[in-house]
Amino acid sequence: MTGGHDSASADFIGDQAAEWLLKQGTSEWSIQDQVKFDAWLDQSHHHMAAYWRLKAGWARSERLAALKPSQMRPEKVAKRQSMRPSLRFAALASIVVIAGGALAYNSMSHIRTVATAVGQRAKFTLADGTRIELNTNSLIVAKFTPWTRKVELERGEAFFDVHHDATRPFEVLAGGHRITDIGTQFSVREGRNGLKVTLIEGRARLETVSPALQHHATDLLPGDIAVVTANAMSVTKMPARALSERLAWRTGKLVFDHVTLGEAASEFNRYNSTKIVVAPDVADLQINGIFDAGSIGPFTRTAQFAFNLSIEKRGNEIVVFRKKS
Repeated sequence: MTGGHDSASADFIGDQAAEWLLKQGTSEWSIQDQVKFDAWLDQSHHHMAAYWRLKAGWARSERLAALKPSQMRPEKVAKRQSMRPSLRFAALASIVVIAGGALAYNSMSHIRTVATAVGQRAKFTLADGTRIELNTNSLIVAKFTPWTRKVELERGEAFFDVHHDATRPFEVLAGGHRITDIGTQFSVREGRNGLKVTLIEGRARLETVSPALQHHATDLLPGDIAVVTANAMSVTKMPARALSERLAWRTGKLVFDHVTLGEAASEFNRYNSTKIVVAPDVADLQINGIFDAGSIGPFTRTAQFAFNLSIEKRGNEIVVFRKKS
């Protein structure tokens, strides 16, 4: 769909929404259908709005069940095609008589959960136009109402390109802290060593919201990297190149600039089921390079030749250690 959102395209979107709503009421609905439906919702916030308006209105009219093909007599099933336009218009008509406050809430409220497995990444767009990229082994839950936009990062790492809306703040909750967007591009990573927020563009407010943690609050500007633990917060300014390297995971890369073997191995282990184990006596050796996050062979071979080390496959692990003299 292209260009402006005129009445013709609005009618077409309404027809599509009716098709999805009708199909969801059948026993033929499958996982593949759900994937296609989610993709359709992601294409435009107009799709999201049309679907939820239609669903809310039709549910309140209590007539949807009567149109489900599984409950129709055979002669009525044959008329299904001709009934689709009436489904949309009947639902829209029922919306008109619903109280304004309840309608707004039902048509705009939405909860969406997206997760990635180890080694996977995902890109998608929320109903408000905000674009999100999920890194390996990550999970978010997006909760939108007519008044709020909240995303909970349950685990892992995500990059946010937020569609600014002064009437509805965009909030990210992670690790007992809240990041509030002020027209922003930023990444959030939750890990064992605390929460890390990297601001690329715009401004954002970072503050502690969990009563179990020491309270911290700061305003972040482009280039700021904030690291928050249970008891402390630190903010450092990074040049553009360093920021780009930190976000190289968005293209499936890991960039190391004087990074210890131990730290590099930990990064690779986030993306792979085969884990790298670095012997303690060589863990502090520093390495440079750009590597594919999902391929550990080039990294271990580079370490082997650069430092005259040995590598050995042991079950689900690759051990890196110093050769015995």
